[in-house]
Amino acid sequence: MSDDSRAILEKLCAERGESLAGLSRLLGRNDAYIQQFLRKGTPRRLPERERRVLARYFSIPESMLGAPEADPELDTGALVPVARVAARASAGPGALGHDEAARPYFAFDQRWLRAMTNSSASRLSVIRVEGDSMAPTLDAGDDILVDLDDTGDRLRDGIYVLRVDEMLLVKRLALHPFAKQVTVQSDNPAYPDWPNRNLDEFDIIGRVIWAGGRVG
Repeated sequence: MSDDSRAILEKLCAERGESLAGLSRLLGRNDAYIQQFLRKGTPRRLPERERRVLARYFSIPESMLGAPEADPELDTGALVPVARVAARASAGPGALGHDEAARPYFAFDQRWLRAMTNSSASRLSVIRVEGDSMAPTLDAGDDILVDLDDTGDRLRDGIYVLRVDEMLLVKRLALHPFAKQVTVQSDNPAYPDWPNRNLDEFDIIGRVIWAGGRVG
């Protein structure tokens, strides 16, 4: 099973042009971690947390990376409540981020949530989007699920909630490959990008891992 998981992971990396060092950093490990797993068999099996993160990243079942097949009889169907923050993250001119009292609002299937993130429910928040600068990806009124632990060394290209001058913004970040800078982008071409920004110019609150909204 472990040899199969190595072959599967190596094939996925080759097909999708993934950097082994980049995947290692995604796991919070040193740059050689995935290469050592594939080439030297160290570790012998991927730990549960690493399996879960990689399976989520590649959108494959954990069993393909060495996890035992889930027993459907053991699935209780339990729902995990996630608090919704009273503040709104603006995809436009900026929403004030004060009065951020949180209360349970959404509940997610436990197995679905584990496939999305290895963070605990206490480190997840649901925030409402305002404005249209991230349209058509995110529209005003959409609710977004934010992983508060998916920042820091795990920072990579993607959509994040930022705090800038006491305002919460939801924007796409594009990391520069050789400098500790990012370009802050809006998916709506009517809004300008903010190129070559230093990371210390704003607080990165968390990564957006799911969005839901009204249809029609």
